[in-house]
Formats: sequence, structure tokens, C-alpha cells
Amino acid sequence: MSIQNAGEQETVYGTEEILLSLCDSVSKVLAVATQTRIHYSSMVQRIHKTCLKPDIGCFVLFDGGFSGLVVINFSAPAAMELYEHYMLNMGMSKSGLASSYTSDEVSNVMGELMNQIVGDFTRKVSRDFQTHISQNQPKMLALNKQVILSVDTNLDQPEARRVTFFTAQNNIFYLELAIDRTEFIRLRDAAPSEDAASPDDVFEQAGRAAAQADAASEAESGGDEQEDLLKSLGM
Repeated sequence: MSIQNAGEQETVYGTEEILLSLCDSVSKVLAVATQTRIHYSSMVQRIHKTCLKPDIGCFVLFDGGFSGLVVINFSAPAAMELYEHYMLNMGMSKSGLASSYTSDEVSNVMGELMNQIVGDFTRKVSRDFQTHISQNQPKMLALNKQVILSVDTNLDQPEARRVTFFTAQNNIFYLELAIDRTEFIRLRDAAPSEDAASPDDVFEQAGRAAAQADAASEAESGGDEQEDLLKSLGM
């Protein structure tokens, strides 16, 4: 988006540009992790509330140059498709994979993918918008009912958007973003700094170890953590 000011053109980036950057991170990270095609709708919805919805909901908060909340709601078929392709891509045998989206292993893997998505997004924010944001550890829940998440108390002028994503097998999941209304105005031309590492390098170094750790650990503690999180959300 551009506006004219005193005969000069200012380049202004707002919520839609931030959302587009996040959508690109989601599609790129999941495509690399699963070696499948991930795409998203060219239409975006303006929404008033962000929600965790069945079958698997994941959320992460970020703060810094701007504050907000990222939510991804996976249908069970979408979650299982992404989980299976990711694990097979990591060299796991199909016979050793979890058979249900409610499995702790599926939640752990989807949480790790969410962490990598937000990590890629924060690097792009640093490069493209020349500011810094930090995130907390993503929380992943298997749900049978909707849970409304509100960050209005932390945001002065909240804006929320929803985008529909499609997997290679046309299973659907949804990305929701709630952030403080903000604009970035380019004051002068400057070449953005390059990322410290490419997504492929990040996945090669961290993805395999994370997948093995997710598959072998947290089966016992995962249930207690999810129960505590559900209690904190009033469920």
C-alpha cells in the first residue's frame, strides 16, 4: 500500500502485509517439512475473535516491535496428513506412526512445526520490517469444542484476520492472526539483511532431531500439560 505525501511516495506496510508474510512462512515451512504442496486462499476474512477449534488447535503469542497472537486450527485429516508426510520424510516407517490425531506424538510434531513456522516468520519480520519480535512456546491441543482466545487486554487497537489453507490432498486448516493495528513506513531505501540460515538448512539441522525426540518423549508428561492448559482456559 502506498500513499502520497508532499510530492513524495511513502511505502506503508500494515496488517495485510504482515499477514501475507506469515502465510508465506506457513506454506513454505510445511511444504519443506512434508515435501508436499501447501497453498492458501487469495481471500482473507476480517474476524472479531480468535478461537481454538476442533480437531487440533495451536496458538502462540508474540511480542516486541508489535504484539499479537497466531492460531492454527487443523482438521483431523489435515493434521494426520501433515504429520504422516513429515515423519515419513524424516525417515520413519509407516508402521511406526500414530493412528489417531489425539495421540501425544501427533500433537508434539504439530507443535514443533508451529514452532518452526513462527521462527521463520520472526526472521522475516527482522529482515523485511527491520524490527524484532519474540514468541513463547507454542501450545497444541486436541479439542472437541471451541475455545475463544482473547488478547484484547494486551492490544490497544486489535485487528484479526483468518486465512484458509489447503493441503496436497485438499484437507483444510485455518490460520488466524490477531495483532495491534500498526503500520511500517519506509523512510529510505535500504537493502534488507539476509537471513542467517535458509529454511532448508534449519530443517536439516533441527527437524530430524526434533522429530526423533517428539516420537520418543513427552508421552507421559504431555497429558498432564494438556490437562493443566485446559484448566487454565476454563475447560
